[in-house]
Amino acid sequence: MPLGCRRRSGSATKPQQALSMVAGALSIGIQARWFAGDEVYCGRGLRRGIRALGLGYTVGIAATYQVTDGAGRRWGARKLINKVRPEQWMRRQTGHGTKGTREYDWAWLDVRPDDTPVENENVAGTSVLVARRHRYTGEVSYFRCWSPGSVSLGTLVEVISRRWRIEEIFQLAKGFTGLDQGQVTCWNSWMRWSLFSLIAAAVLALTLASTTTHTHPAGAAKLIPLSCPELVRLLRALVLPPPAHDRDHVLHWTAWRRRHRLRRLLHGRIRRITGAARASDSSTRAIAWRSNTASAAASSDRIRSASA
Repeated sequence: MPLGCRRRSGSATKPQQALSMVAGALSIGIQARWFAGDEVYCGRGLRRGIRALGLGYTVGIAATYQVTDGAGRRWGARKLINKVRPEQWMRRQTGHGTKGTREYDWAWLDVRPDDTPVENENVAGTSVLVARRHRYTGEVSYFRCWSPGSVSLGTLVEVISRRWRIEEIFQLAKGFTGLDQGQVTCWNSWMRWSLFSLIAAAVLALTLASTTTHTHPAGAAKLIPLSCPELVRLLRALVLPPPAHDRDHVLHWTAWRRRHRLRRLLHGRIRRITGAARASDSSTRAIAWRSNTASAAASSDRIRSASA
């Protein structure tokens, strides 16, 4: 737990946190129809909670994940998808990358749902197992999906692909705004760093979307749309003030870093000393307890001998 974090916040698993965040977002009026996640979020409890909120979901699963077909037989995801005939795989575009259009082969099969919430027992829905196969390597990924109503494979592919774009945005935040580079140990410091990093990432994303919308990719200059690295270079050169490198600035931050490193070392030593003291105290108590037990046993033996 980070230093300074309020203990009443407690702890929760990633699926529990995800369900709480989704419920909170819906409670403040954010509109959504789907929940998308990777294998971490494929647990039955989370899927049941998502269905209780009225959302559909697409979550990644392992190749050995057990599903039930329409006849009630249990299969591993890989073994069930192996029943799909070659002509039943459908090729679909999933977006555009740096190397051109992304295309994968897709297939789906009906499976029985195992996460029906009590309050939605009578709600009809579509439960399917979706597989995505790489065109060249043949690598297959598996997804368990459910929709409140009828749904097409194209819609499920779009939802699954949307999660990749969201992950790319987080990678952008880590690479260009330092979301995962905050070397802090206090709760407030971590919150400040994360907040400013996400604000900077939002500015980059909105600026990139605005320039892409208003600039034709094949204009008079024959230019491709702006990329995030190029946008960062332009902002640093034209908008952001140059960093200060004068003598007072360098000395100030040198003293700041040395002071905080000293505090970190002192806190580490204090933790080690207090931990050793607690361990020693526990050992002393255990020895005293064993001694008292042995003394009591000896006294009991002497009493029995005297009585005899």
